[in-house]
Amino acid sequence: MKTLFYLTDPAMREIFLPGVVTGLAIAIMCAALSVLVVLKRLAFVGQGISHAAFGGAGVVATLGWASATGALSFGAFGVVFGFCLLAALAIGWLSLRGKTEADTAIGIVLVASMALGAVLLTRAARSHGASRGVSWESFLFGSMDSITWADAMLGWGSTLLVGLTLWAVRRPLVFWAFDPVVARAVGVREPLMSLIMMALLALATVTAMKLAGVVLATAMLVLPGASALLLSRRSTVVLWAALLIALSGVIGGVVLSFEADWPTGPSIVVVLSGIFAIARVVVAIQSRSNRANPQAGALQ
Repeated sequence: MKTLFYLTDPAMREIFLPGVVTGLAIAIMCAALSVLVVLKRLAFVGQGISHAAFGGAGVVATLGWASATGALSFGAFGVVFGFCLLAALAIGWLSLRGKTEADTAIGIVLVASMALGAVLLTRAARSHGASRGVSWESFLFGSMDSITWADAMLGWGSTLLVGLTLWAVRRPLVFWAFDPVVARAVGVREPLMSLIMMALLALATVTAMKLAGVVLATAMLVLPGASALLLSRRSTVVLWAALLIALSGVIGGVVLSFEADWPTGPSIVVVLSGIFAIARVVVAIQSRSNRANPQAGALQ
């Protein structure tokens, strides 16, 4: 198997193992957020934030802080994260009190960020030369062989930060996501929960795009939660199922990438999409079985 060769051969392992380690960190981080994203219908918000990262990459390229492989230094990571966070806050501000519809606000921020990124990346390529620009393909779809151990540390650090934040606000956040009526009744501050969620989404998006790319980072924040919510509505079960699905998606996608010589990001999304399709089929079969035998369904 090519996978065993890539991960055991000393030369190949040094190139690809950091990407695998980073992918596992991204899976854990995105799994926790994915359920909240689906429940609160924030999938398109994640799409807007992920495309806002393109504008941040343009700023990084203009400063000359990125290599041709799309690698981000810690300073560049901070710039892109800050740009994504500002985009998330802009979406929230534009849609505040219904002055602008949420989908309209997301569309405005998305196209503005993409346009700014395209202009800045083009100017950077002309000013610094191709060797000091940013690879559009790498940035859009990710590049496993460009990930370093520093990126892996950054990925696990981001995962730890997201995990600690979610743990610190777990009670109001679960109420806010699973039962908004009860959340309002017990005094949960919904604007604060929304702000925290936007900040975590920005951090997760910037981290995930390193492996999966800007276009595909959103899928990591949607598919695990969407699949888990098909299988159960109990919060504990859903969270654990999302974690298992996300890890399976990353591991399966990495294996598929090695064996079929496919890009890593799209391979991960193919596997996650397959898991979602299987979950959908299982639920459809169970639903048809319950309709055919209502007494058995009632007993379950």
